[in-house]
Amino acid sequence: MENSAYSNHKPVTIGFAGDVMIGRSVNDKISTTGYSYPWGNVLPLFKSTDLNLINLEAPLTQHKTQQQKKMINLKADPNKIQTLIDARIDVVNLANDHILDFWEEGMLETIDLLNKSGIKHVGAGVTIQQAGLPVILSLNDISIGILGFTDNEPYWIAQDKPGTNYVEVGDIETIIRAVSAIRDRVDVIILSIHWGDKMTHKPIPDFVSFAHRIIDAGVDIIHGHGAHVFQGVEIYKNKLIMYDTGDLIDDFEAVPEYSNDRTFFFSCELNKTGIKKLKLTPLIIKDFQVNIAANGEYDSTLQHMQQLSADFGTRISSNGEIAIN
Repeated sequence: MENSAYSNHKPVTIGFAGDVMIGRSVNDKISTTGYSYPWGNVLPLFKSTDLNLINLEAPLTQHKTQQQKKMINLKADPNKIQTLIDARIDVVNLANDHILDFWEEGMLETIDLLNKSGIKHVGAGVTIQQAGLPVILSLNDISIGILGFTDNEPYWIAQDKPGTNYVEVGDIETIIRAVSAIRDRVDVIILSIHWGDKMTHKPIPDFVSFAHRIIDAGVDIIHGHGAHVFQGVEIYKNKLIMYDTGDLIDDFEAVPEYSNDRTFFFSCELNKTGIKKLKLTPLIIKDFQVNIAANGEYDSTLQHMQQLSADFGTRISSNGEIAIN
């Protein structure tokens, strides 16, 4: 039975999405069509929540020197920060394999822009202490802590230089230290992590095991991203694991066998007693824009997620809902 002391508290709804890459061709398209163009008809979804969290897949910078050892370097013009503001993005994860594409200068300019725009961030910083800092917010008397990690680009770890909050998959001690530092200060802990193999719809067993250990360490919600395609959802000990939330905005070619033009908006409702439900809205990426899927595309995208999640024993209803507790 729900604790009556908490029953009168209004629940909090958190919107989760995967990689938002507004660089390259998306950046150019925004310049000619307007800042809100990439969001298509999904803006009402972002504006229906209390908090929105995404992975920012490209730095926002004027810096021109790019990494030489990488084949793909991404960036967007600084003024494209308005695209994030238009969708009311509240928090971004910066721990990923592109935030330093234009070196430390590009990352630091991005952080400065986010700070000036009131968008909070996790996962990168001038020092390892700053890169590991959580975002802590209070919404409807519910305290939420957000941590950001990546298992990409270990040489970008913030140690004696600006960089990311890197963790090797399996290194649960690093997770335990981060969680223990805030567990007594918050009701809910979200861990946002950029990880895994590209273009694969199923996490390998090592990642599933690590996700379970992360939950056992005290995390309530895992917000995974990095594969560029969505993966199944697992409810583990009444906690939520979104192994990969896919891409949300990109300029990548659609490859039918990967379904990389299909994605979701994940809307999670919770209160002080725990996570109550997750609502999945199927989306389609086309022409550098994301829109709510319709008709057959809606059905096939949801069915694919239902199949992937069934492997974890998760049942998703025909309207995209998962009841949790």
